[in-house]
Amino acid sequence: MISFKKTSVILMLASFLVINAQAQTGLIKEAGRQFDMMSYANAIELFEKALKKPDKIPDALRLGVKTKLANAYRLVKDSQNAERVYREIVGSATSLAGEDSKTYMYYAQALASNGKYRESQDAFQKYMQVQSDDQRKGFLKLQSNSERLQKNASSYKIEYLTMNSGKADFSPTYYKNGLIFCSNRGEGGIAKRVFCWDNSAFLDLYFLPELSSIGGQAASSLGGGSNGGSKIQKAGRSLGNDEYTSPTANDSKTVGTYGGIALGGFSNDETAQVPSNRFSKGLNTKYHEGPAVFTNDAKKVIFTRNNFNNGKFKVSSDGVNKLKIYTADDKSGGWANVQEVPFNSNEYSTGHPSITKDDKLVYFVSDMPGGFGGTDIYVVSYNNGSWGTPVNLGKTINTKGNEMFPYVDEGNNLYFSSDGHPGLGDLDLFYIDMKNGTPIGKVRNLGAPMNSSKDDFGIITDKERKQGYFSSNRKRGGTDDDIYRFNREGSLWPCSDLIAVVYDADTKMPLEGATVSIDGGGKMLDSKTTNNEGSANVCVDENGDLIFNASKVGYVANKVTYSAKADGDEETGRVEIPLTKIKADTVVANTGGETTGNEIPVNGDPNSAYSNNNTSNIPLGKGEPMAGKASTIKGKLKRQKDGSPIEGAIVTLKNDRDGSIQQVVTGPDGSYEFDVMEGADYTLEASKDGYGTKGRKIRKVKAGQAFISGDMSMFETGDVIALENIYYDLNSAKIRLDAQGELTKLVELMRKYPRMRIEFRSHTDSRGETGANQMLSEKRAKCAIAWMKKKGIRASRFVPMGFGESQLVNQCADGVECSEELHQQNRRTEIKILQMK
Repeated sequence: MISFKKTSVILMLASFLVINAQAQTGLIKEAGRQFDMMSYANAIELFEKALKKPDKIPDALRLGVKTKLANAYRLVKDSQNAERVYREIVGSATSLAGEDSKTYMYYAQALASNGKYRESQDAFQKYMQVQSDDQRKGFLKLQSNSERLQKNASSYKIEYLTMNSGKADFSPTYYKNGLIFCSNRGEGGIAKRVFCWDNSAFLDLYFLPELSSIGGQAASSLGGGSNGGSKIQKAGRSLGNDEYTSPTANDSKTVGTYGGIALGGFSNDETAQVPSNRFSKGLNTKYHEGPAVFTNDAKKVIFTRNNFNNGKFKVSSDGVNKLKIYTADDKSGGWANVQEVPFNSNEYSTGHPSITKDDKLVYFVSDMPGGFGGTDIYVVSYNNGSWGTPVNLGKTINTKGNEMFPYVDEGNNLYFSSDGHPGLGDLDLFYIDMKNGTPIGKVRNLGAPMNSSKDDFGIITDKERKQGYFSSNRKRGGTDDDIYRFNREGSLWPCSDLIAVVYDADTKMPLEGATVSIDGGGKMLDSKTTNNEGSANVCVDENGDLIFNASKVGYVANKVTYSAKADGDEETGRVEIPLTKIKADTVVANTGGETTGNEIPVNGDPNSAYSNNNTSNIPLGKGEPMAGKASTIKGKLKRQKDGSPIEGAIVTLKNDRDGSIQQVVTGPDGSYEFDVMEGADYTLEASKDGYGTKGRKIRKVKAGQAFISGDMSMFETGDVIALENIYYDLNSAKIRLDAQGELTKLVELMRKYPRMRIEFRSHTDSRGETGANQMLSEKRAKCAIAWMKKKGIRASRFVPMGFGESQLVNQCADGVECSEELHQQNRRTEIKILQMK
């Protein structure tokens, strides 16, 4: 029999458990509400309180609570606590799929931010197993060998500056004799407006009038800061929907809607030794301002601010106050006429402007629809107050992550920060050559000490990167951003690891004992001898075009140009140099490399060299008479794009049987002719600066032929060349054996013109779903390029393009019955010449 007393105790205990469970549920619900409102500091406190009693949280909710807590730590840039919670999630879950798989990536990024690159690599590998289509595979390669980004560390001297405060100070820009920068150091007092993302003060623009007043202390050894304990770090803001990594201060979709009043002063453990003043009451408001940039005459400012102007505060349809770009004019020392740029929107953010020296182009950041990831960099034309249409800089620069803080130097080249390109952790600084607002070459990581495992961003510098300033939170992590000064005392880029391979042009076998000398800037940089594999390892400064001269007794010397500046790959480069064996009666052109003593001058002129366009003693239009001739080759040299004749080109005919050479220079009609012998195979080539050709083979000349047609075409930048069919199995991108022959020809063409860059274009027919065809063509182009890269051609020389069924060459669209032959015309592969020299 159950006693009344015992029953009462049980009922009281049950009642207590119900109340306790309800309290836990209410705590979690409020924490979730704070998280959804982007009040991440408050959400962290509530989630941590709830998780002190994990057994009171239903199993179905526990993973979601921990995930939101980890994400909140990530968003306020507390990487150590983010790592701790993500580690718990990954350790307790058997596998994470779908949206939950991003936990692996966030965990990898937290580990990298804390300098744990090996563990980061393992976590990112798990993410790639689930999300194999993510393009950031370079992270795996880089993080397994992160010392590559340490190679040039001794070239820079980094100084921590006396202008920094205990709050966020970042994104400097030159103004007159001083610096304008962003800071949330705020003013004194008990009551302050705060940004509830992290309960920090709003950002304003500050002005330091004299650069000469800034002192500094050596800071080159500063690495990633330690957050320590369970302290909640100050938050960063990510411009737009930061889906991929934690952001930095004022990069964000800023939520002034949730601003409020915080009682009590802010702890400020550091005071700026060099004071700065708020820049302008006409620009600074009660919400975020900055970063900013000025036109060349300093009469107009282009700056970032919350969607707040003329006292009007606006939000998006989902209730978020976005960032916008504004302009203002200098009116008698004061800033007035604040105007929005026309490409702003209440529905997405724009910010971080930078302008070219001639005031013609403005680069900026946005999360507008149609981008590649979180935030992308755009360029827009600017002409005395008139704005063009913004253009996304494309996938060379923009990734699935966040690209932000663009800066264009005096040479119109671009610096920016990114967490989507492989780096040392969090935001890294990157550089790319630009021409008229278009990226040229590949993106390059600036490496240590400019970059660290923490956020590095907001750089300004000269066109040679001799001196400048940048922002980083490397000292203490979180959003304790500071401004640093740098001076470059060594080379601009680290020396480049290269492998030079010398091989027999006919047998393709490696040549041991060949001499390889490297010339750069008119001087010999190094000289090596090849090993038994025909290779030599060198490390040369990456400062432009390098000329590799290879020679070996019994072979014709050869040279290959390697454009180190254009090669942004983080892996070891490879230069292949074929040498042709000297035959008894070979006529050899002087290539400018080392000689072997066996060369015979062309047409008796020791200075003649068709390879460098010396045409002084080459006959015009007609080759030298040949004893016992069997026939005559007659041809015209034409431009591929329009068939017009090419004058002044050198046409070379090589007898493949005995190696002898004839040359002529084309006249105004592009014509040429050669006498040839019976029974021999011949090779026709043409040479003219800025042009290329695939050449032509003449097989087994027969006696009695009046003449043999030898017409050739030459291509130039902008031309599109159709390749022979490269076949794939149905719905497959794998390179089949019968396709490798045509790709091998393309590899040989790329070796023939070492400075040529191409767009590799893949097309499908209309059969199948349009989106699937588009994806398939893109994948096929990438697979073909990967195959050619394995043959030694640098990936930086290719741009993969898949067009799917969007560019059919006949009427065979969806719903039209066509023969297999007509469909095959659409399943074609082309190359477009992007660069010849």
